[in-house]
Amino acid sequence: MQKNMGDSDRIFRLAAGLAIIIIGVVAKSWWGVIGIPLIATAAIGHCPAYLPFKLNTCKSEKK
Repeated sequence: MQKNMGDSDRIFRLAAGLAIIIIGVVAKSWWGVIGIPLIATAAIGHCPAYLPFKLNTCKSEKK
């Protein structure tokens, strides 16, 4: 699986995912589970939702 997420995108997803989980825990709501895919995609650096749109926020090295 090729990475298609840049560093800033990954950091934003990680922060957003953690915030959503924390809000879900504090509110005692299962909606906090929505943060898990954000953290997972940030961890692996690949977002499947980017594929149909051919998006890539990862800076590629020029050869």
